[in-house]
Amino acid sequence: QIAMRAALCQALDLREDSMPFAGELLQVHDDARDWEGAAERLLHSFALSLLVPDAHYARVAQWVDDTHLKGRLVYFRVRDNARLDRPATLATLHPQSLAKKIAIKPDSAFYGWLELEVARRFDVACCSTQEQFRAEPRAITRAGQIKSGNERHEKDDRHRLDDRSRYVLGWSNAAKLGVLEGKLRVLEARLGELGAQISTLQQEQITLHARQQALAKLEEFQDYSDLDWPANAREISRLTDERAALEAASDVLAALAQQLKALEEALTKTEDQLIAQRDKRSKTEQKISDANNLRREAEALMEKTPEVFDQLVLRLEALQHELQGGARADAKHGMNEIASDAMKVEANVEFKGVACDAVQGAAKLGLTLTIESCDAREREMRDALQSAIDLEEGRIKRVLEKIIDAMRSFSNRFPVETQEVDVSVGSAGEYRTLLQRLVADDLPRFEADFKRSLNENTIREVANFSSQLSKERETIKERIERINQSLTQIDYNPGRFITLELQTTTDAEVRDFQTELRSCLDGALGGGSGGEAASGQDSQYSEAKFLQVKHIIERLRGREGQTEQDRRWTAKVTDVRNWFVFAASERWREDQSEHEHYSDSGGKSGGQKEKLAYTILAASLAYQFGLAFGETRSKSFRFVVIDEAFGRGSDESAQYGLQLFEKLNLQLLIVTPLQKIHIIEPFVASVGFVHNFEGRDSRLRNLSIEAYRQEKGRVEDNPTVRPYQTVASPQILK
Repeated sequence: QIAMRAALCQALDLREDSMPFAGELLQVHDDARDWEGAAERLLHSFALSLLVPDAHYARVAQWVDDTHLKGRLVYFRVRDNARLDRPATLATLHPQSLAKKIAIKPDSAFYGWLELEVARRFDVACCSTQEQFRAEPRAITRAGQIKSGNERHEKDDRHRLDDRSRYVLGWSNAAKLGVLEGKLRVLEARLGELGAQISTLQQEQITLHARQQALAKLEEFQDYSDLDWPANAREISRLTDERAALEAASDVLAALAQQLKALEEALTKTEDQLIAQRDKRSKTEQKISDANNLRREAEALMEKTPEVFDQLVLRLEALQHELQGGARADAKHGMNEIASDAMKVEANVEFKGVACDAVQGAAKLGLTLTIESCDAREREMRDALQSAIDLEEGRIKRVLEKIIDAMRSFSNRFPVETQEVDVSVGSAGEYRTLLQRLVADDLPRFEADFKRSLNENTIREVANFSSQLSKERETIKERIERINQSLTQIDYNPGRFITLELQTTTDAEVRDFQTELRSCLDGALGGGSGGEAASGQDSQYSEAKFLQVKHIIERLRGREGQTEQDRRWTAKVTDVRNWFVFAASERWREDQSEHEHYSDSGGKSGGQKEKLAYTILAASLAYQFGLAFGETRSKSFRFVVIDEAFGRGSDESAQYGLQLFEKLNLQLLIVTPLQKIHIIEPFVASVGFVHNFEGRDSRLRNLSIEAYRQEKGRVEDNPTVRPYQTVASPQILK
C-alpha cells in the first residue's frame, strides 16, 4: 500500500502526507487499550484506505484507471463539506460504541470526515458479556467476534488478536516498529541456528559421500589376496634377492648368457636374409616365366604374320623422319605402339637394328621400353586415345546442346515460322533454308517502316489508352470533390459532418501496371535527334519500346495458358476505381479537425453502421447519376426503390438517410407496412394507399400529401369511415 501511494504521489507530483491512510490518523484511546485488538480487527480494511482530497480527486482517479497497480487499492474522496451533519450523526451513537473508543488526530484536515465515517461505519456496541452480545444488533467482543445486522457473525483468527506486527492504527508506528524489530532479532537468531545446522549436515553429507565411494570401490575386489599387496611385495623382493645371489655365485653362467644372446641376434639376422633371398628368387622366377610366355607369344605372332615386319620397318622409318623434323608429339604415340609390337614378337636380326632405333627414339621422348613394359605402354596408348576421344565427344556434345538451345529459343520467339520444324540437329538443313529466306527477303530494310508504325500507330494508341484512364481518374476525383462539397451541408452527428477521402492504392498489380504504362510512353512521343550517332540508339530504343508495348498488349489480350488469370488482371487494373482506396472522415465543423476515420464499419454499433451505410449509399447514387446536393434536374430520371427493410433501422438513421436523399433530389419510392410513418411523412410529396378488403381484391388509391392529411384527419374524427375510402397506412412516392 505504501509503495502504491509513493508511485501515485511521484506521478502526480504530490506530497505523500497530503493523502494519508485512514489508519495513520486513528488510534485507540489510552483508557480503552483492552479493546485495541478488537478495534484493529474491525477497522483493519478501513485503516488501509487512502484519503484523497477533493482537489486531487480527478487526477488520482485518472491515474488509478490508467495504471496496473499489481495489487488492491481502496481510496475515499473527501469532500470539503464533510462536517454538515456531524451533530446529528454523533448524537445517535450507542453509549458503549466502539467509535467512542477511537481517537482522531486533532490537527488533521480530515478530522471532520473521519469523525463522521467512524461513527457511521463502526457504531457497534462493545460487549463484555455474552448476554449483552446476544442482545445487541451490532456488537463486538474483546476476543474479536463481530456481530452485524442481528444475524451475521464473524471471527477471524487466522492471526492472533494481540499480534502487534499486524496493527495498522496509530498516529505513530514506533510501537509496531519495536515489535517488528524484536521479531527480526528472533528470526535472525533462528536463521543463525539453522545456518549452523545446515553447515553441520553438509559436513556429515561430505563424510558419508566419501565413505559411500570407498565402499563402492571395495565391491570391485572379490578376494582378499587382491588387496594384500604387502604379501606380494615381500614375495617379489625375496625372488629378486634369490636371482641376484645366483648370478653372483657363477661367472660361467653369465658368460653363457652373453654367448646365447649373441647367437640369438645372429640367428635373427640370418633368418631375415633368408627370407629376403627367397622373395628375390620368387620374383626372378616370375620374371623368367613371364619372359618365356612373351617369347612364345612373339614366336607365335611371328610365325602367324611374317608380313608385319616389313610394315613395322616402314612405319618406324617414317616416325624417325618425323622425330628428326620436330613432330615429337604425334610421333610419340606411334613410337609406343610400334615399339610394343616389336618387343612382343622379338624381331629377327634384320628387325633388331630398327627396333633398337625405336627404343632409342622412345627414350628420347622420356619413355622406358622393356619387354616387361610393352603391355603397360600399350595400355597407356589405349587410355590416351580413349581420353582424346572422350574429350572430343564432350566438345561435340556441348556444341550440339548449344545448337539445340538456340533452335528452341528461336522456335519459342517465332512459333508460327517454326511450327513444322523440329528442335533437333537433324533439322539443321531446314533452319539453314529459313536463314537463307530471311537473308533473301532483306528484312532490315523494313526497320524504318517498323519504327514509324510503332511511333505513329501502336504507341499513339497506347497513349490514347493511358489518356483515357487518366481522364477517368480525374473524373472520379472531381465527382468525389463535388460530393464532399455537398456532404458538408448536412450534420452526420451534431456539430460534425462527413467527407469522403481518396488515397492512392498500394496494390502491387495496379502500381506495376501504371509503371509499365508510363515506361511505354517515356520519350516515345517527343522528337528524336538527327545524325548517324543517334541511329544505333534509335534502333535499340525502338526495339525496347516494342517489347514493352508487346508485354502489356499480350497480357490485356490474354496469354496462352494464362487466359483466365490475365482476364481477371485486365478487369482489375483497367477499372480506375481500383486505383484508389476510399475512406470516410468525420470532422468537426468548427475547426475541420478529424473526429473519427472510417476505413470500414468494423467495431461500430448498429446505429453507426446504418448512418455510415446511408452515407456511402447516397454517395454511390450521386456518383452513378452524376448528381450534386441541391442541384435540380427536372428532366432526368433518378428513380430509387426502398422496401420494408428501411423500417428496421433506428429513427435517427432513417431520418438522416431521407435528408441525404432529399438533398440529392432523388425520385424515391418507399414501400412500408405501417412503419416509421412519422419519420417518412415530412419528406412525402404523394401517397399511394393499397387496401385488400376482406381478402378479396386489392385497391390502390393515389393522392397528394395534402389530401392524405385531410383524409387522415377525417378518419381520426369519424372512426366509422371504411379503410379503403381513405388513407391510414401510406406508401410513399417522392
